[in-house]
Amino acid sequence: MSQSFDASRSLTAFEQDSTLVAVIEMSQSTWLVAGAIPGVERQPLKKLDADATALLKLLQRWRDEARKAGRTVGRIVCAYEAGRDGFWLARWLRARAIEAYVIHAASIAVSREHRRAKTDRIDTELLMRVLLGWLRGEKRHCSMVAIPTVEQEDARRPSRERENLVGEQTRIVNRVKAVLALFGIGNFNPRLRKAAKTLEALHTAEGTPLPDNAQAELRRDLERLRLVREQIGAIESERLRRLAAEPAAATGPHAMVRLIAGVFGIGIETADMLVNEVLSRDLRDRRAVARYAGLTGAPDESGKRRREKGLARAGNGRVRCGMIQLAWRFLTWQKDSRLARWFRERTADGRKTTRKTMIVALARKLLIALWRLATTGQISEDIKLRPACA
Repeated sequence: MSQSFDASRSLTAFEQDSTLVAVIEMSQSTWLVAGAIPGVERQPLKKLDADATALLKLLQRWRDEARKAGRTVGRIVCAYEAGRDGFWLARWLRARAIEAYVIHAASIAVSREHRRAKTDRIDTELLMRVLLGWLRGEKRHCSMVAIPTVEQEDARRPSRERENLVGEQTRIVNRVKAVLALFGIGNFNPRLRKAAKTLEALHTAEGTPLPDNAQAELRRDLERLRLVREQIGAIESERLRRLAAEPAAATGPHAMVRLIAGVFGIGIETADMLVNEVLSRDLRDRRAVARYAGLTGAPDESGKRRREKGLARAGNGRVRCGMIQLAWRFLTWQKDSRLARWFRERTADGRKTTRKTMIVALARKLLIALWRLATTGQISEDIKLRPACA
């Protein structure tokens, strides 16, 4: 297999007489596998249990069929859509000398009929068509997803788990406040450490104590809130411990985290999220960085019509949301930077719509500047670093 990789097209010459091609339509219990076998006119379609070993035996059987037809298979290519199963199967197949790819589901063009037919058989035909076009080197048939290693996937788990826990914390707090609002109580803060102890002292608007069932429900909610906060603290402490335990290497994800966290206005949590989600990826150029974050536009041009539909939102939602939040903080902590001055000049009219549009442009420029800082060490746009990192 060639070491070169382009997400939009294959850079390896496609020899149809010696390449076995297979696509998989995956579900939780079964896989539907379609193949294109050299020297065999029929296009086999086989339903299997969700078992990687059975898939490997099927590919080997198809290779033997090609040998009987007088063709020697020198390359086996297998692909499936990105989804719930992630990348484990692609890594498993690659470890067994099979060229495996994961297709970006949103990059596949489908019929625009209002009620188009959709079955697993039709899906495998569509996957086979776009995969063959991609293997021939034709652009815009589909895009492949970069397959991360187990270590890269595992490095993203703490930040994503913390994000889920923070959301759960907000939901619990809102639920507690909603229950108390039913009894006319609006001055209770569930986030306080002694919130559970002060629960018994609460009285309704009529002056009576809280009913027993409502009080029991609130106690359970506050207990869940305490557990969630402890888990958030454990994740944050473990991250700091690992950063301190790792050697101060000049390269690698931990070095990137330290470097990005050295920028005024960026903390460890934001730096860890940016590094593991986007900055440590092997992205081609600044356009690829902005596109991965979904911070590029979506033009709608036809004839004389020229309009912008807004953000493409086709990339990583966590990075996009985090960068827009960081852009607002950046205006406070980096007032004298070129990016902050650029934003103020273009929002001098004071219109909210202008600020809303330009903050996205600022987030895109800031992400590109941080990408250059993390990958090349180049400090641009007059961004200030903390004294220890300067």
